[in-house]
Amino acid sequence: MSAASIEARFRLVRPGFTLDVDLDLPGHGVTALFGPSGSGKTTLLRLIAGLAHTGDGRLLMKGEVWQDGSACLPAHKRALGYVFQEASLFPHLSARSNLEYGIRRAASPLDRAALDHVVELLGIARLLERMPHQLSGGERQRVAIARALAVRPRLLLMDEPLSALDLARKQEILPYLERMHAELDIPVLYVSHATDEVARLADHIVVLEAGKTVAQGPFDAVLSDVGLPVRLNEDAGVVLEGRVVERDAGWHLARVEFPGGSLWVRDEGHGVGDRLRLRVLARDVSLSHAAHTDSSFLNQLQAQVDALGDDTHPALVLARLAVGGQSLLARLTRRAAASLQLAPGKAVWAQIKDVAVVG
Repeated sequence: MSAASIEARFRLVRPGFTLDVDLDLPGHGVTALFGPSGSGKTTLLRLIAGLAHTGDGRLLMKGEVWQDGSACLPAHKRALGYVFQEASLFPHLSARSNLEYGIRRAASPLDRAALDHVVELLGIARLLERMPHQLSGGERQRVAIARALAVRPRLLLMDEPLSALDLARKQEILPYLERMHAELDIPVLYVSHATDEVARLADHIVVLEAGKTVAQGPFDAVLSDVGLPVRLNEDAGVVLEGRVVERDAGWHLARVEFPGGSLWVRDEGHGVGDRLRLRVLARDVSLSHAAHTDSSFLNQLQAQVDALGDDTHPALVLARLAVGGQSLLARLTRRAAASLQLAPGKAVWAQIKDVAVVG
């Protein structure tokens, strides 16, 4: 294990539920904890925070021991921030006073310049003199995030921080989370059931089921694993990262380039040079031996079959495709796969019906 990583090993037995995990997490970026309700995500977060306890555990935060067996550092001595589903601001304190409360409870809080940067990053400067009841749900949650960051945490825990917000408020706050992700060098453990949040923010993913880890690793590698396909609620698919290189105002399209090719997507107003994440579902990818000019598919990429795996029905198969340094997934029938003589190493053309811009 690297000294710059987070080692979390816990075994917790409760009536009707056992959590048994052994994780080696990166000490940077956003790690999504993903899985169905009751899989143990929040329990794991509370163990890491020191809000729950088991005598059978070990937690190392970048080389610092927070728990080893029954010896456990109290929650208030752990250099972490915790953002809950509800903002939980003190109702009798202004937004500014809520931040100052976070600063007072920290052993080594942010200095004034760093706190001003967090305030600017989260866009709350104009909100600081308001009381919580004068803020929208998204505004309250941004203040709560700033309060968690004010303690200068070595680790930020976020437990479904947007679940209490409606769609409009979620869309309002996600760009601020993306900026925070890009600019702050703090590892984040992020629990969410929402596909769009995970696809936009995650660099690493841990998939839990019935208290056990069924998959963990870099986000793109886990999503493209045909041996154990991870479905983010709607379907199997991958997330590609690229940069806008061209905009076609006449057709309201933008071309996003990534290692291995480029894709045309709906123009959402991003500028040339902006980095985007794109979600491509396996059901939207078809395969052929040659490119077609008489097709409605706008996006066609040269690819190579990398691996084949079982899908949700015995009639179907998932194919992982190598496209430059990236992977795609394609779903097709076994009959079609046999007709195309698909096998690892086979050269194909991937025709992509739809691409979603997720961030």
